Amino acid sequence: MLSSAGFFNAHARYYKTIMSIKSTLAAAAAAPFLLSSAAFAGPYVNVEANASYPDGDYTGATTDVAVGFEGSTSEGKIAYYIQGGPAFVHTETTDDTETEFSGKAGASVAVNEDLSIYGELSGISDEDSTGDDIVNFGGKIGAKFVF
Repeated sequence: MLSSAGFFNAHARYYKTIMSIKSTLAAAAAAPFLLSSAAFAGPYVNVEANASYPDGDYTGATTDVAVGFEGSTSEGKIAYYIQGGPAFVHTETTDDTETEFSGKAGASVAVNEDLSIYGELSGISDEDSTGDDIVNFGGKIGAKFVF
């Protein structure tokens, strides 16, 4: 049996343990934000799946598994990235999946604090109707307004 002093002592130890666990969890959750910097440059992995449904019917999908590198200038006005890796291309008509190589490179430029302009060039290996290896290129350019 515990006296009132023993009860309060045991309760205080329990409360301290719970607060210690909460503090540890809070510190672990905040660590990525504390350790990151605005101009972080480094490697990353990007997995992206794109499916096609013209007229509502599935025709195929491409899943990219890319390793890349991103960074920015010291002023932070220009950000850039480059990535590449295998692309798994599924076609519904043949119910077949081919492995190709895909890559992307892009950049964005901050015009001011409310506007940035970006662009991307992408490519994926393919085979034309005669069996020759080709690269299908794509590109995009745009502007992002922040309110």
